[in-house]
Amino acid sequence: VQLQACGGGLVQVGGSLRLSCAASGGTFSRFALGWFRQAPGKEREFVAHLSRSGGSISYADSVKGRFTISRDNAKKMGYLQMNNLKPEDTAVYYCAAKPTILTVTTTTDYDYWGQGTEVTVSS
Repeated sequence: VQLQACGGGLVQVGGSLRLSCAASGGTFSRFALGWFRQAPGKEREFVAHLSRSGGSISYADSVKGRFTISRDNAKKMGYLQMNNLKPEDTAVYYCAAKPTILTVTTTTDYDYWGQGTEVTVSS
């Protein structure tokens, strides 16, 4: 499966952005969906996970209550709604997928990655 992330941009503190992840070339409903981010000079970190059925969701503590992961299997789309953005959310955001029913929250678990979309939160 190929993934294409988009929706990043420049936003002020407290603002919102919605990232999208378009999947192609595979049966999207067979894949768990994850979002990760990588800030300058830091390692890529887990942000959110959504199981292929949508029944299992996990978030990093740093984004709980502010970010919402979702998917539309019919449209082969994944989303990350980000509200109340903070400067520490500034990073390149990546969507990822893995054909599994398990909850996966580490970078090494995922098989397929999008190219990343940059989010900058200004104070």
